[in-house]
Amino acid sequence: QVQLVESGGGLVQAGGSLRLSCAASGRTFSSSAMGWFRQAPGKGREFVAAISWTGDMKNYADSGRGRFTISRDNAKNTVYLQIDSLKPEDTATYYCAASTNSYRMTVGSVESWGKGTLVTVSS
Repeated sequence: QVQLVESGGGLVQAGGSLRLSCAASGRTFSSSAMGWFRQAPGKGREFVAAISWTGDMKNYADSGRGRFTISRDNAKNTVYLQIDSLKPEDTATYYCAASTNSYRMTVGSVESWGKGTLVTVSS
């Protein structure tokens, strides 16, 4: 399994940007698809973005397409989520996820979760 630790969350005004990071440890990181999910208060966990283990395939939720950019640096065992043009509805805890299966992730296909980082967007 992969151990995941997120960072980079915080309070930001609408229209601003954040870059979330996820530091991974474990032998399978470089062969794992990595992704981000989020969970708003009172709602279920939803897919945000994912990237294949090679980094050449990416998948985004429609809600973030054009504003979210996922990337990874296998040399640093780190995956990133750049969020631009933040909206109040982006307020949520963002979770890093890993899977040795497809980069087309679902909650059920994730094998490892981080503990999350909170993003709060003020209007």
